[in-house]
Amino acid sequence: MTFAHPDATVADHEVIIVGAGFSGIGVAIALRAAGFDDFLIVDDADGAGGTWHWNTYPGIAVDIPSFSYQFSFEQSSDWSRVYAPGRELKAYAERCVDKYGLRPRIRFGTTISEAEFDAGQDLWRLRTDDGETLTARYVVAATGVLTRPKLPEIPGVESFGGVTMHTSRWDHSQDLRGKRVAIVGTGASAVQVIPSIAPEVDRLVVFQRTPIWCLPRPDTTLPASVRWALRHLPGGHAVSRLASQAFVELTFPLSAHYYSKLPLAKLGERSGLAHLRKQVHDPVIREKLTPRYALGCKRPGFSNDYLATFNRDDVILETDPIAEVTPTGVRTAGGTEHAADVLILATGFKVMESGNMPTFPLHGVDGLDLEKWWDENRLQAYEGVSVPGFPNFFSIIGPYGYNGSSYFALIEMQTRHILRLLRHARRRRATRVEVTREANDRYFREMLNRRAGQVFWQDSCVRSNSYYFDKNGDVPLRPMSTVEAAWRAGHFDLGDYRFERAATQERAARAS
Repeated sequence: MTFAHPDATVADHEVIIVGAGFSGIGVAIALRAAGFDDFLIVDDADGAGGTWHWNTYPGIAVDIPSFSYQFSFEQSSDWSRVYAPGRELKAYAERCVDKYGLRPRIRFGTTISEAEFDAGQDLWRLRTDDGETLTARYVVAATGVLTRPKLPEIPGVESFGGVTMHTSRWDHSQDLRGKRVAIVGTGASAVQVIPSIAPEVDRLVVFQRTPIWCLPRPDTTLPASVRWALRHLPGGHAVSRLASQAFVELTFPLSAHYYSKLPLAKLGERSGLAHLRKQVHDPVIREKLTPRYALGCKRPGFSNDYLATFNRDDVILETDPIAEVTPTGVRTAGGTEHAADVLILATGFKVMESGNMPTFPLHGVDGLDLEKWWDENRLQAYEGVSVPGFPNFFSIIGPYGYNGSSYFALIEMQTRHILRLLRHARRRRATRVEVTREANDRYFREMLNRRAGQVFWQDSCVRSNSYYFDKNGDVPLRPMSTVEAAWRAGHFDLGDYRFERAATQERAARAS
């Protein structure tokens, strides 16, 4: 029998989840399984999937093996490749929504414009962009970080007379065949887009500021026989997931966070340079594509055809800085103008920037503004979930929450943390759950003390132009293994939180 939350009628919902990507889907599934049935998911998109709803550019695919990029409790046997294409991730999201009965609990096309904590009632008031107010005892920010496009600050970019599009908002009505295309950026999205469109365009000019480490991708199709084995053989899913998780853990969490102790990144660099030598024929172009920073300083790419694309006569690698965008093309600092019909901005997302975590202004106790608080105190959150002064508000990918493993590992860990709090609050009949300042400060000190061994603090990282670094020069990634992070999610001290009951709720309880 579901235990009714005290004073549940005070709020529209016990929990509002902001975001219908995999984070929001994972939280919602866990809430239902734990008996928290009064929740609502809101999202400004018109479909589920988050990143995989918005990003549909040519060549889009997951950049870790699909066996890791899925929920542990909902493992698919239908991936067509080891690294599944984006459309399959989108379909997987929609399938999870339907299988777990979430669709009636999602409001698409709803943008949260502001949230404010009502300290008298211990609930959140969320305003939508159409003027509606929604209330909830608890709010979970599941907005992700790879959803808000980052536009480049290039003079004249708005004056371009041709077609302009960001990779995250691809315009499929545009036919690139026979067009002169300029693409700005060589990050993870560009690594997938460039080899996908190069064969069909007339000419492709790639504007590179910083070369990306590009490693070979152990990708292959998964024939029907393999999918059958995953589905029917005992332990098929478990073995594939274990191997995949080990590969993911070695390629980032262990190599990046334990850089000074483990030589994994150095091995990766040798693999990357060998891949570059094998793929690129021209030594001059190869030199331009060679990173001058340690592997791990910024997000690497995994591709078997990106580097080889630069062997084509109709693909130009331009490393001279961009001076301006003109109505007819892109001009470099050296005076070369590259004419273009289409300008593609592969300039990434607002990740460690203001206005992205969460994607709306958030006001806590006494009107405390989260963005301002982070500006004044640096990005920080207890176990990546909670911030003092913001009761009943939890993040899935808050500062120092993500360690670089699969996002699905993060989602399940942070959800476990949140559910421990909600269950304890029910037992205590509490209406307010807030991390103490002391616990938050202790965690932040621990994160800073553990970062010395990370790759990010190597001297060469200053040349990487990495979005991992925030404006304070911090890298708010969790410096630990996935095993440790998962253990902490289930064992953090509940005493690090205050569980209280609002005075108005206490009086109502006495009166009844």
